[in-house]
Amino acid sequence: MASSEGQSPNGTSYLLPATAAQGLANYPHARVIPGSPRVIYVSGTSSRRGDGTSAGCVTDAATGSHMLDVREQTAAVLQNIGTILRGATGGAVELEAVVDATVFLTDMAGDYAGMNAEWNKVWPDKAAAPARTCVQVAALPSPKLNVEIKCMALWP
Repeated sequence: MASSEGQSPNGTSYLLPATAAQGLANYPHARVIPGSPRVIYVSGTSSRRGDGTSAGCVTDAATGSHMLDVREQTAAVLQNIGTILRGATGGAVELEAVVDATVFLTDMAGDYAGMNAEWNKVWPDKAAAPARTCVQVAALPSPKLNVEIKCMALWP
């Protein structure tokens, strides 16, 4: 459930446990806004894990370059968002409650189809899927990432 220590004029913050991937700046993983229904704003979420690694990233030890798999990263991002939603609501909300999402890709031409394939596994019915915008960005906070998603969900 959302932590009461995170109560402020802009709602209640939710922070994942310290063992999970943490934000690189001061922001919560999600913010729950009171009302009926309550609105949950989920901060930009990536495939980062609590140990500092990223799903869908293999680093070449010799060159230091990263091989990124957008399908694996997208699946991990959506799983991470589900974890945040369940945590912020004491298990009451799942991905089906997402009403709007913004997807950030570092390579629209190369990664859009793979990202969509994973997205469509979570939302196979177009009529039940959230509204969505997808944009290409020059970079994400780590070169180990090629997709990030922020979203908004409703908690009835």
